[in-house]
Amino acid sequence: MSASRAVLPAADPLGDWLGWDRTAWWTLDLPVLGHLEGRATFLAGLSLVVLALAAVPVFASRKPELRRRWTTWAILLPVVGIPVWLGPGPTAALAIVAALQGVRELARLLDLPRAEVAILAALSVFYPLAAWLHPSWLELAPLLALMCAVPSVLRGDTVHGTERAAATAFGSIWVPWAMAHLVVVGSDAYLLFLAVAATDVAAWAGGTGLARFAWARRPLTPLSPNKTVGGVVGALIGGTLVLTLLGELSAGLVIAVVVGSVGGDLVESMVKRSAGVKDAGDWLPGFGGLLDRVDSLLFVLPLAAVLG
Repeated sequence: MSASRAVLPAADPLGDWLGWDRTAWWTLDLPVLGHLEGRATFLAGLSLVVLALAAVPVFASRKPELRRRWTTWAILLPVVGIPVWLGPGPTAALAIVAALQGVRELARLLDLPRAEVAILAALSVFYPLAAWLHPSWLELAPLLALMCAVPSVLRGDTVHGTERAAATAFGSIWVPWAMAHLVVVGSDAYLLFLAVAATDVAAWAGGTGLARFAWARRPLTPLSPNKTVGGVVGALIGGTLVLTLLGELSAGLVIAVVVGSVGGDLVESMVKRSAGVKDAGDWLPGFGGLLDRVDSLLFVLPLAAVLG
């Protein structure tokens, strides 16, 4: 699997309906930040428009929580977008920083010993670099997950050893390996970031708007009563619409974005419930920890790399 591979668009029904040839947009080449190609220009412009439109009701509401969330989004968009536009090297650096922070939060949630945390930190550097320089090394993930049992074995830990080994192995796949797929999906990482954000909002809107129907109020799992069938319907509609708007509609990407968004959120809920906390951290104002913001993305990125 090549690190420079991008998810290819299968259809653009909106462009066909409006008579747009958006493939021509992608051929633009602007000498900004190195060479900012046409699709990146379109996505950057779209992000700024959405952010500006959202600012009106957010600041009119005078609610500090909404303002903090808007400010966090205003910071995250360039933080993610600029490295992705600059190329795989800067994207790998972004993935390393994000994985290290995610591992830091996960280690606190799981109460992992220092040796296990050191393994996860090392993998947070190894996997993104592998995705950039030697993509085939990502296939070592199962072997490296097994090696996460080494600290417990060396300690002779018969009380918590199995639990800690399993938690570390899971964490090595969930955070460092999954985050490395920012590099694998290449220039489409920013597109997926936007699609996941919109799908998360659509899931919330679907769960709220369809709550009048009994079938829509049915929880997906006891882990999170607020995650309902109505939310899945909202995510499916929203994910399809946003991928259509972005000109990247395909069955594989819809499945990756919808299943990844819902599944990633539920998995993080499971981890937080087991730790007895509401948020993974307080690193991002208005959102909690980094894991609270990227939980969906950690599932979507590998799924998109395969299904896209």
